[in-house]
Amino acid sequence: MIASESTVEPLIDRYGRVATDLRVSLTDRCNLRCTYCMPAEGLPWLPNADVLTDDEVVRLVRVAVHRLGVTEVRFTGGEPLLRPGLPAIVAAAAALTPRPELSLTTNGIGLERLAEPLQAAGLDRVNVSLDTLDPERFAQLARRRRLPDVLAGLRTATAVGLTPVKINTVLMRGVNSDEAPALLRFALEHGYELRFIEQMPLDAQHAWNRDTMVTAEEILAALRTEFTLLPDPVERGGAPAETWLVDGYVSDAGLPARVGVIGSVTRPFCGNCDRTRLTADGQVRSCLFATEESDLRGAMRAGADDAELARRWRTAMWGKRAGHGIDDPTFLQPSRPMSAIGG
Repeated sequence: MIASESTVEPLIDRYGRVATDLRVSLTDRCNLRCTYCMPAEGLPWLPNADVLTDDEVVRLVRVAVHRLGVTEVRFTGGEPLLRPGLPAIVAAAAALTPRPELSLTTNGIGLERLAEPLQAAGLDRVNVSLDTLDPERFAQLARRRRLPDVLAGLRTATAVGLTPVKINTVLMRGVNSDEAPALLRFALEHGYELRFIEQMPLDAQHAWNRDTMVTAEEILAALRTEFTLLPDPVERGGAPAETWLVDGYVSDAGLPARVGVIGSVTRPFCGNCDRTRLTADGQVRSCLFATEESDLRGAMRAGADDAELARRWRTAMWGKRAGHGIDDPTFLQPSRPMSAIGG
């Protein structure tokens, strides 16, 4: 079905926000065991029968684009590069009309091998998680000695044109919080766009502590010890990152170099949020911190047509809360960790 054959009714919530950015988790599995995400032994993974098939993923992405006005699709995990059918899923999404912008968030392991086929399939760009440049710290944080693989993946992504290549970094007090300037220097030297992310209460262990979180203000103060940061004149819109120009630096395209900080906890951007999320087992989540989900997989497998799936999706998003509520005394951390939600 092409777009003109259906009526687009966007994903509007009761506060007037319109969701045009879809985050699709393709698996809850991961090949790292990052300390701020999951325990060393890993987690109980979803049974294969519960995970959406490739065709089901493609169908729901098509519903989102054709019927709900989604213009950006980001594939996430867990670790999406572990999904065997990933290139075919990307190719099917790239064939949609109108074509959505397609991106991928990954830990970078396997990206050296898959960057070229993903680019050929239609992927536009990648975000790669990198919390340290020190091999020993990487092994301590990720519980795997895979830093060379991540760095190789970054280089290959740039070489095949999955640009701008963005790096996502979580700083933790007393662990890697001293590396902010070094990480920015590394990104500037290689043409990557760096985004620091405040650590959020989405770990499987529920061990998050605000006192150990490095705040956006602290990150900026650390960067300013070595760099001059200027206000970014470009409107932020619904983007999660506040960005600054790094004075004296330009990108490979000749544009001002930028660095971003995603202050999800201390500088929430909920009022401009434009995201909707689909878990690997077919549940709609209106927010990373939502405690309720809406089941599309069950409806789809029971025979629901595209119009019914779209109606259920719109209903789920209409109930989105005004904000994540982390500062509310009644805040409850979601039962699902980040690896099972998708970033």
